[in-house]
Amino acid sequence: MSTLGEAQAHVSRAWLGNVAVAALLVAIAAALWRLQDGGWWIATPGQDRWMAAGALLLGYAGFCGWIAWRSRPRHRPSLAVGDAQARVLVAYASQTGFAQQLAERTADLLVTAGITVDLRSLAQLDANILSRCEQALFVVSTTGEGDPPDAALAFVRDTLGVSMPLASLRYGLLALGDREYAHFCGFGHALDSWLRRNGATALFDLIEVDNGDAGSLRHWQHHLGLLADAPDLPDWQAPSYTAWRLAERTHLNPGSAGGACFHLSLAPSDGALPAWEAGDIAEIGPRNTPAAVDIFLASSGHHGNTMVAFDGGHHSLADALARSGLPTVGNARNLTAQALADTLQPLPHREYSIASLPGDGAIHLLLRQMRRPDGSLGLGSGWLTTTAAVGDTVALRIRSNPGFHAPADDRPLILIGNGTGLAGLRALLKARIAEGRHRNWLLFGERSRAHDLHYGDDLALWQAQGWLERCDYAFSRDQPERRYVQHLLVDHAPALQAWLAEGAAVHVCGSLAGMAPAVDAELARLVGRETLERMAAEGCYRRDVY
Repeated sequence: MSTLGEAQAHVSRAWLGNVAVAALLVAIAAALWRLQDGGWWIATPGQDRWMAAGALLLGYAGFCGWIAWRSRPRHRPSLAVGDAQARVLVAYASQTGFAQQLAERTADLLVTAGITVDLRSLAQLDANILSRCEQALFVVSTTGEGDPPDAALAFVRDTLGVSMPLASLRYGLLALGDREYAHFCGFGHALDSWLRRNGATALFDLIEVDNGDAGSLRHWQHHLGLLADAPDLPDWQAPSYTAWRLAERTHLNPGSAGGACFHLSLAPSDGALPAWEAGDIAEIGPRNTPAAVDIFLASSGHHGNTMVAFDGGHHSLADALARSGLPTVGNARNLTAQALADTLQPLPHREYSIASLPGDGAIHLLLRQMRRPDGSLGLGSGWLTTTAAVGDTVALRIRSNPGFHAPADDRPLILIGNGTGLAGLRALLKARIAEGRHRNWLLFGERSRAHDLHYGDDLALWQAQGWLERCDYAFSRDQPERRYVQHLLVDHAPALQAWLAEGAAVHVCGSLAGMAPAVDAELARLVGRETLERMAAEGCYRRDVY
């Protein structure tokens, strides 16, 4: 049912309820009228009828007011709808109402994080609004073979075909579609291309959603949490994790000028290894540190060993708190253990590129420790690299990421990345080697060759065996001037153009801040923006950046 249809049906049901209640009140009034001589009314004979009528009218008016309140549109008073100074514009184009629902949930999440939001449909946008906007999030659906929703047709006619200066706009885009159609998420891709052509900068790569896929929606919320600087906001729908065991953890870069990086190996606790492809993502359920839980328990007066119902099972209160956002101590003091558990929201997942294949017998991750402004370790990286002991259970789920899978054919593959982005590139190289495809070229950047060439032995062996036809590095701290991976594209421009002329695909993995936009700009300079967009549309230019 459309949003309008749902609203009309809701109003109709409300008025039918009013009529039914009015009839009931009239029936009660008639009954009381007949019983007044039996002592039901404390009034004189001249007053009783007016008192009865007045009471019934007041009761009915109050009930109608309650119905009107229940039936009101759910406006969000904290949303600065129509405010040109709003920090984030959230715009949607919806055919069935799903895109609008997701846009509203997006707005709610940002408001919860303290961000002012301007929520609109695309039908309410024009060139004037967009040209003054600095940050925007778009949630758009596609109908039929790549067509925009009906409500967005005026925007497409009046705005989408017009050139305008959008260099100050930073945006994110969630595209809804159905892979059964040839032009999957076609309108979303068209909007994304138009924004880029007019100078707008993507906050993160377009996220495609196939038939409401929950994993893609969690990925969108992951980016929202980063945008709002609120990574601990609860997931809309918590993933169904399975139990894995932390089998190995190795510090890869002792002495590095950068954050500590670790290689992790995780094996399923039940021994049943699921399938995944190179490019897929591990979603990890983090935990609060035991020290943080103990402080909360001591402050709130609760005992950690008290058993409570939580997340579909029975757990100690300490375990439930470890897996949840810790509530305020003041509220918790007045609750029973079970009532406290009922208020808990599971911690949001963390996402990491998988660096291995099922043939390796385990999921390999490459993690850098992240630190908060106060110097404490980030929740996800702190849990996996320090708090969890080898042998401990880790909550994990695999999310398919088809937008970063390896080419299905034998075309050359250019792999570009920096830092822990090598994880996703390593899995792609392993997949290519397993398929017997050797036309692979890695361009990788880090701080120091002596400390930060992660998996250097693997790379050297693959190059010696001919599986890596070319391998080039940029180590930013190994010479007086800073050199990054994008500088390698300039140094080797003729060879890059030759590989691209042969139909090479390009996969980029690593930092969205700095590396990814710099690499994108150099690639566009080498081959032209239109060619790069065509490559992206054909699946030959793919990114997993964060």
